[in-house]
Amino acid sequence: MLNVLVMAFQVFLAFVGVYQFVLALFGIYRKKSSRRHEPKKSFAVLVAAHNEEQVVGALIENLKNLDYPKELYDVFVICDNCTDGTADIARSYGVKACVRKNTTLKGKGYAIEWMLKELWSMPRQYDAVVMFDADNLCNSDFLHLMNDDLCDGHQVIQGYLDTKNPNDSWVTAAYGITYWYCNRLWQLSRRNLKMANFLGGTGMCFDSKLLKDMGWGATSLVEDLEFTMRCIQRGVHPVLNYDAKVYDEKPVSFRASARQRLRWMQGHFNVARNYFFPLLWASIKERSFVKFDAALYSVSVYNTFLGFLMTMVLWGDNLIPADNIFGSIYEYLPWWVAGVAIVASVAMFPLSLILENVRNWRMYAHLLTLPFFLLSWWPITFYAFFTQNNKQWSHTQHTRVIRLEEVQSKQVS
Repeated sequence: MLNVLVMAFQVFLAFVGVYQFVLALFGIYRKKSSRRHEPKKSFAVLVAAHNEEQVVGALIENLKNLDYPKELYDVFVICDNCTDGTADIARSYGVKACVRKNTTLKGKGYAIEWMLKELWSMPRQYDAVVMFDADNLCNSDFLHLMNDDLCDGHQVIQGYLDTKNPNDSWVTAAYGITYWYCNRLWQLSRRNLKMANFLGGTGMCFDSKLLKDMGWGATSLVEDLEFTMRCIQRGVHPVLNYDAKVYDEKPVSFRASARQRLRWMQGHFNVARNYFFPLLWASIKERSFVKFDAALYSVSVYNTFLGFLMTMVLWGDNLIPADNIFGSIYEYLPWWVAGVAIVASVAMFPLSLILENVRNWRMYAHLLTLPFFLLSWWPITFYAFFTQNNKQWSHTQHTRVIRLEEVQSKQVS
């Protein structure tokens, strides 16, 4: 029975791999878009910040210089339990510093929930809410592109997530390559198929009426994924705006990266517990492929966990000097299937760099170090499984003061 269970897990993981590979093919094609609407929508631009005095000024400068009518947007910096000069810096730039003090309910999700209540009570009301992290930068046409999608009737929009410091280390390069891959072969493929996209925690835009109706209600360690699942449950499909670029600072050291990804995986396990079965049941009951896809994505953290366990079990079984206890599904398939699967998986990453027109040769060289980063997800996810009840928010320190011009110039060097 144990061998049957191991084989069943392998079949499930193979199905998921083939499923995602087929979806990825629909991301190869990219339809060129153009600006379609005149500026109409008003925006409350929220910047989530916790002790971000070193980087928040660069983002505020960036936001104040957006190519969008200044009377149609305001910037609010959420100074969440800050003990530094974040609020003073925000005020010095002439934007609104909203100070929150709550040492019990910590984390970005709680800060957003508090800020939205403050926002709804203000005299001026906005058509939409845009959210950034304090370490971000965005292209000057960001609000124009959000305006386009809102005018087209979309209620939840995710911008294109890029990395502002991919050249800092092999770790940041791995983040950059992974983001280009996900944007093109995960997100764009789903947009092309008119499926739901997944929120990425920053560069997000929400219709205000929807937010007031739903409430935020996403206070886990991965509030973006949680809110995505809440939207899909209600039949609201977040969409990707491929041209609306946001640049996010990534941890330089492996240790800081592991700590950040551990928090993501702990939160992802929580979301999987709460949303997988309801979404799966709804997908069957409503015959909704979009909800099936969301259910599968919500449980992807278990795919990584099971992948690690299956690999360890099969390797251990082969290393023990005795007859093998467990079988591999590849024993029942033609010899070339395993080779094709490996080549197809590996080829996705250089393909995404080519499709994204990445002209920085260092990124192609870092394809050699990328496997170490990808394999590190296994032990991180394994540890996260046993610590998933941890709800403590861990702050990622940001120190790189980079302007938009620097980011854009380094993309071609």
